[in-house]
Amino acid sequence: MLVVFAIIVVALVLFATEPVPIDVTAIGIMVALMVLGTDGPLNLTQISASEGLSGFSSSATLTVLAMFILSAGVQRTGIVQMLGARVARFTKESVSRQLGATMGLVGPISGFINNTAAVAILLPMVTDLAHEGKTSPSKLLIPLSYASMFGGMLTVIGTSTNILASDIFARIQGRPFSMFEFTALGALVSVFGVVYLLTVGRYLLPERIRAEDDLTEEFGMADYLTEVVVREDSPLVGQTIQTGLEETDFDVDLVQLIRGNQVFLEPLAPKVIQAGDVFAVRTDRDTLVDLIDAEGLDLVSDVIVDEAELEQAEGGQNLVEVVVAPGSSLAGESLASTNFRQRYDATVLALRRGGEVIRQRMDRLQLRVGDTLLVQATSDSIERLNTNRNFIVAQEVQRPDFQKSKIPVAVGIVAAVVGVAALNILPIVVSALAGSVAMVVTGCLKPTEVYDSIQWDVIFLLAGVIPLGIAMEETGGADFIADLVVGSAGSLPLLGVVAVLYLVTALLTNVISNNASVVLMIPVAFETALQVGGDPFAFVLAVTFAASTAFMTPVGYQTNLFVYGPGGYRFTDYVKVGTPLQLVFAAVTTLGIAGLYGVTP
Repeated sequence: MLVVFAIIVVALVLFATEPVPIDVTAIGIMVALMVLGTDGPLNLTQISASEGLSGFSSSATLTVLAMFILSAGVQRTGIVQMLGARVARFTKESVSRQLGATMGLVGPISGFINNTAAVAILLPMVTDLAHEGKTSPSKLLIPLSYASMFGGMLTVIGTSTNILASDIFARIQGRPFSMFEFTALGALVSVFGVVYLLTVGRYLLPERIRAEDDLTEEFGMADYLTEVVVREDSPLVGQTIQTGLEETDFDVDLVQLIRGNQVFLEPLAPKVIQAGDVFAVRTDRDTLVDLIDAEGLDLVSDVIVDEAELEQAEGGQNLVEVVVAPGSSLAGESLASTNFRQRYDATVLALRRGGEVIRQRMDRLQLRVGDTLLVQATSDSIERLNTNRNFIVAQEVQRPDFQKSKIPVAVGIVAAVVGVAALNILPIVVSALAGSVAMVVTGCLKPTEVYDSIQWDVIFLLAGVIPLGIAMEETGGADFIADLVVGSAGSLPLLGVVAVLYLVTALLTNVISNNASVVLMIPVAFETALQVGGDPFAFVLAVTFAASTAFMTPVGYQTNLFVYGPGGYRFTDYVKVGTPLQLVFAAVTTLGIAGLYGVTP
């Protein structure tokens, strides 16, 4: 038991600090449990190799995998974007309408497609909604994330956490959750959550980003964007842009080339520089003076390099915000080490990390999940970024390849998956996998798109942490922690013990992965219920809801990270807005469980 607790402590530290991605930590946990298990020389964890690998064959892991595929099939039809466009038409400049529409759209959708996918799909729509309504995006994006968590609690398939909790409960109690078993409670907490965000929460939400029509103004680029012209006597004449300017030691980025009546974007490197060429550049004032002197350039006067100027190349969308997505291969890398400019034919003008905007010397800066890049690129390059799993483009990008004719098919497949599972005709994992196959057979997804639609970091995270829960049960660790919970709860009534479990899980999930929290706490909740004579379902349900509603930190839930950069938030914003909501949910969830299900067998 002590060895398992030592592994848990190390895992918690690694999950909280993330020196390596959390899925790598999870696989490390799995390996450690097996190396120290029954098939090794020490047998300190009581985990066999087959139990250690059981996460890969778990119905929870396979169900989550299938849900990613189903979500992608729905996304490819464009139905969510169409709904978003209709919402935008009546919200106008009313913040209340914008908030209500945002939460009213993402909540129900999150109940039937993965809530993380729902936020990724709707983030561009909500950002555009803010700009068109002259509202700070900061006022809408935290509600988008929080409401997706509310909606995810409407059904078992709404979040990977619910699916995992159902699987663990089935292992220790003998039955999984049914599709709509806690829908009534999910609806109840959703109502309270929406009311809070429309009233108290609305005034606690900050305005970190001013409502600007122009992205260059939003990122404060006025002093960092300018135009220069190449003189006849410039040493750059006759050189390629790559050798003459891109490989310079100056901290400068060429944004676009204007030659006569033509405007060129990336790739610029092979173009030969001519006298009279005009370059739009990103640099600071001091560097600009040195660059002009050294390279024979003149400043173009009376020109303001704003969004309209930067989009004259194609007369359309060339400037966008791009968010580094959870699971991105760019996390931990830099723009230089990933060869970003050449790889994506795109130029990064600025980087926003929470409330901080960085406009200088970005090439060597280590990128983090949630960083928002202000990117200048051709429409083709933006489209490639939009379909790349490493990024979320935070503005709506017109996609000609939406399969609108497949909307009834895709929606019908999801409805069939839900209906078959709800009627207990087939287990959820079987109906979800069958639905995934149907998405491909009917042409809603191409076979090549299936693997790209899966968030493999989540799959490996689940596979890695599931054996940890088994180890806690088999070594008596869950019993030990349950003793501590019962002892600390003292003479509290059963409902009070449920509330304690909720709060402990909520605090834990705001620091580490929600899936890791549910793996650790469900066995504890089950054992606690047995010790105090409570209903195990009620206690486990409290833990499940707490693990899926992490409001107090940006790292507590993936959707919080999605909106961190685009909203310009600070860590303290989540604490200020999320802590009262977490307490409201603690009260509503525990009272709701008592009223709807009871806390005694």
